[in-house]
Amino acid sequence: MAAVIELHDISYWREESPVLQEVDWTVQRGEHWALIGENGAGKTTLLQIIHGDIWPTTGTVETLGARYGTIDLREHKRRIGWVTASLGTHLREIRPDETALEVAVSGGRAVIGLWEPPTPEEADRAREILASFGGARLADRPFYTLSQGEQQSVLLSRAWMARAELLILDEPCTGLDLRAREQLLASIQRLGERPDAPTLLYVSHHVEEIVPLFTHALLVKQGRIVGSGPKGDVLTGSMLSDAFEIGLDVRWQSGRPWVAVV
Repeated sequence: MAAVIELHDISYWREESPVLQEVDWTVQRGEHWALIGENGAGKTTLLQIIHGDIWPTTGTVETLGARYGTIDLREHKRRIGWVTASLGTHLREIRPDETALEVAVSGGRAVIGLWEPPTPEEADRAREILASFGGARLADRPFYTLSQGEQQSVLLSRAWMARAELLILDEPCTGLDLRAREQLLASIQRLGERPDAPTLLYVSHHVEEIVPLFTHALLVKQGRIVGSGPKGDVLTGSMLSDAFEIGLDVRWQSGRPWVAVV
């Protein structure tokens, strides 16, 4: 069976400066990965390459058994979902009156903004998915009126409406308070436990957000991979201290890593 992600010798240069250098990374089916690194480490650029938004300077990219450069990338990207706080900001600006249900349905159509009302089948599925992420009561409320945590739950529902096979969660807890963060993380845990769950990539610089479902971790520093493998082997005090250039200690509780400065 083909790997979900295969990156070989990936480098990316911007204005004669390296952003990513010599990245090799393979994600197999059944694995869920956390991408960890400080701001500016190259995480977002790596995601953009995986999603097909930018082209690497060198190297080859394959996702879901398809090699980029040999496929219709626009069609292929329908198989890859992306949840990020910036999408919520964009939706609030351009579609302020769209309901949570309509936002969810738009994910299944791979569009931003609906020009035709949801079909009964779409509405039923959207309500079911919203309910599975704790958002049943949100369905008929305008998206812009929701709290940031509620909006992130709706965007997670939107991504799952498309039945993505690979789902990128790009710092989805940014700006959330403690309660909202834990509620969203619980929703992500439930999604990952489903028998039909997509492969999940979770991107953050907060190690404590790595819930138990994640099996592996990729540690990025200054555009290079400095750690890759089972999370217990990568998320250690010594490796994280090197990546963030500050003394850190890691303890594990209920399957999650917690970091303290030493």
